[in-house]
Amino acid sequence: MVLCWIAFAAVFLLRRKPPNEQEAKRDRRSLLGIFLQMCAYALVWFHPPGRPFLPAVAVLSGSVGIVFSVCTVALAVGSVWLVASAVRTLGKQWALAARLVEGHNLITAGPYRFVRNPIYTGMLGMLVATGLAMEHWTALSVVVVLFAVGLVIRVRSEEKLLRAAFGKEFEDYAERVPAVLPGIF
Repeated sequence: MVLCWIAFAAVFLLRRKPPNEQEAKRDRRSLLGIFLQMCAYALVWFHPPGRPFLPAVAVLSGSVGIVFSVCTVALAVGSVWLVASAVRTLGKQWALAARLVEGHNLITAGPYRFVRNPIYTGMLGMLVATGLAMEHWTALSVVVVLFAVGLVIRVRSEEKLLRAAFGKEFEDYAERVPAVLPGIF
């Protein structure tokens, strides 16, 4: 899991920085969503009060534990791959907060064929994998809700900008492709 988190951070920190693009429009409300998502990450990483930092790993014993561990790591690896692929596909258009740059294109290729916000899907996957690996069952249920609220704020902010910029082209795309999780949202 730690290696997945290092790779996850590296996707954002070590990506090639494009030349500064002239920003056409930004929605600062997305910053609230970012804050809520970061709070969710902090809560899942830090143990609940009164529990040892590295709790007993009873669930990870035997063949059930091996399957559980493999699934957790597979979720983390898949999430890192999804985020890396999405950032690479977006290129110069990627930004932390919702924005459009001059000459912005509606990206529908790569992982954007399957979900409109694959970076958020990958972020959610890393959150869940971390909660499972740390065995913070109660915290995981709380942080998923907190993350989801931040996610909805961010998706709505970005979609507002994309609708204004691309109109029917975005509407058609939004009808075909789910926002974050196929069949759910």
